[in-house]
Amino acid sequence: MEKKLKKILQKEIRPYLLKHDGDMEVLFYEDGILGIRLLGQCKNCPSAKFTVEDIIESTLKEYIPDLKKVILRDDVSEELYQFAKELLSKNK
Repeated sequence: MEKKLKKILQKEIRPYLLKHDGDMEVLFYEDGILGIRLLGQCKNCPSAKFTVEDIIESTLKEYIPDLKKVILRDDVSEELYQFAKELLSKNK
């Protein structure tokens, strides 16, 4: 399933997001639930929920019938958290 999901994302979803200077990161796929984080310009876009529901989720459901839901996570990535932590510790 993971291989199929990656292939669909690469072929069908990423080109759309890249046209808008964005991208996405897959956080998890478990029990038919896909957790993602939008990146780039898509992250702070007012239409992010529309993009997830009407573009990403609907497209993926065409290819993966077992997919129940795509969940948008908009918390801070671990990489950004670590960068901020290092930056703040240097300024002490």
